[in-house]
Amino acid sequence: MIKEAKISSLVSLFPLPQYVVVLEDLEKTRLVPIWIGVSEGNAIALEMQGEKFPRPLTHDLLVNLLKLLGAEVEKIVVTDLKDNSYYALIVIRHNGKLIEVDARPSDALALAVRLHCPIYIDEKVLKKCPPINGQITQEEVEKFKETLKNITPEQFFKSLEEAPAPEEPPVGKGFPGSSFPEEGEEREGDDEEENEDDEKET
Repeated sequence: MIKEAKISSLVSLFPLPQYVVVLEDLEKTRLVPIWIGVSEGNAIALEMQGEKFPRPLTHDLLVNLLKLLGAEVEKIVVTDLKDNSYYALIVIRHNGKLIEVDARPSDALALAVRLHCPIYIDEKVLKKCPPINGQITQEEVEKFKETLKNITPEQFFKSLEEAPAPEEPPVGKGFPGSSFPEEGEEREGDDEEENEDDEKET
């Protein structure tokens, strides 16, 4: 089962060449941070800010190709979290058929913000993030964003492994700094040429 989500925030980890894109399910019960490369982070940030360029950037080119081929992106889905990496699918309708394309979450999200298509997260991914009773407040979100700047993907995934499964913590107790394992990140390549080892999103 999948749940609809949105981009809650995009956090720059400068001077590191990385961003953390934080997804939030529409029920406002979970925050899912995904570490991404600076190129993909910039691609998402520039589109969200409404910046336009005279020549198409990589994700703009993909959008143009899809339109020229008569294909429509119906949704993108963050489908799995395994081996410290997030996985995603771009669901495309073409000639009456649905096609699922394997993708890194960052590339899928960069397309989603350009095409304004729905974003979904599989429940099995959400279940790996600590539950929070009640809705997430803006103050908690800001605190969470600050904590993300001081945590590595390795620390996050280790905290997921060590976290007790049973009871749900009260509001605020799930956030980093209070006991909330910072939700995982994906490490993608910033540029394939610059960071070959970043091909895997974590």
